[in-house]
Amino acid sequence: MTRTEYPWLLPSAMADPELPGDRVRTRRTVRDWAVDITAFLCAAGIALLALAAIDADETTADIVVFVDSVIGAAACCAVWLRRRWPVGLAVALVVVSVVEPVAAGALMVALFSLAVHRPFKPVAIVGAGALLMAPLQPFLRPDPATSFVASTIIGVLLILLVLSWGMVVRSRRQLVLTLRERARRAEAEADLRAEQAQRLAREAIAREMHDVLAHRLTLLSVHAGALEFRPDAPAAEIARAAGVIRDSSHEALQDLREIIGVLRGPGETGEGERPQPTLTTLDALIDESRQAGMKVTVDQRVAAPGDAPAATGRTVYRIAQECLTNARKHAPGTEVTVTVTGGPRDGLTIEVANPAPTEPFERVPGSGQGLIGLTERATLAGGRLEHGPTPDGGFAVRARLPWPAA
Repeated sequence: MTRTEYPWLLPSAMADPELPGDRVRTRRTVRDWAVDITAFLCAAGIALLALAAIDADETTADIVVFVDSVIGAAACCAVWLRRRWPVGLAVALVVVSVVEPVAAGALMVALFSLAVHRPFKPVAIVGAGALLMAPLQPFLRPDPATSFVASTIIGVLLILLVLSWGMVVRSRRQLVLTLRERARRAEAEADLRAEQAQRLAREAIAREMHDVLAHRLTLLSVHAGALEFRPDAPAAEIARAAGVIRDSSHEALQDLREIIGVLRGPGETGEGERPQPTLTTLDALIDESRQAGMKVTVDQRVAAPGDAPAATGRTVYRIAQECLTNARKHAPGTEVTVTVTGGPRDGLTIEVANPAPTEPFERVPGSGQGLIGLTERATLAGGRLEHGPTPDGGFAVRARLPWPAA
């Protein structure tokens, strides 16, 4: 979490966000120095007033005044230790103040610090001891100008006041620290969500790139391999294969531009983007595969393919494209059967099957992740996909996708 712009204006326990509320930095901030000096001056002022009242009493011996002066000065100096040892200092000053009125100011400062820097249990124990000791001081060292009852009541009220004030300050600090922790946690969660969104975007781009480019590049590999192994082929066949390579290269470059366009910033996407494939463009995909030399049989029993939801039609297109690509790579020369059925309320079903290869072939390298991507794509579309070998040694892919009624 970002640190505050002016940490010197905060207490040492709050200036460092890495430290919990009850831990205190060894170095005081500017605010700590100002508060400590003020506390010392207040304790010294109250001690001087008490010492003046003691000295004004003619029945008090000079040695008593001297001892009170020394103890009062020591109590005021001990205030500087209130941050490091708040409990021990408060207990010591409670005992000393029973016989030394000049330590009353230092006791108030120590009780306030105790309530600020320590939880309720030690504050309650020491506070209860201070309240019990409150009547003893006016009993042992009575003030000629004030009655015993008045001195006791004033002492009890002052103790309750500083303890309550200190607990209020501590509660406010704990609230600030809690809000700071929540803000730090919210920032971490926001960073995590942004990282997850980036990862999902990269996965979507990678999946789309695989679905689109694998089909084009497989065509290139098949026809380039044909030219390599049949250099004596007729000129017309060589020209047709070269034309397919040229067209596939052009389409692959166009598809790659569209995919990379997703990575551009707003306003940088070029105009004239090609429409996304749908169920109506499935025939064009089949024709393209046939031109590449594949044997494809189509059985499409969808009455109105143009009415199919765009997302569902695009998923069907991608499934057929990936299956044709796999058949071209792993079972060349076989006849691939593509069956598409369904309609509104019934959903769309696509099945692509091919028999076992009957002739040797050179395998085209691939990632082997296409079927995993198809399964995930079908699941995201609200459907399911099954794939596996057939009894005759071939391979079949079957997917069922929803088609909500209008």
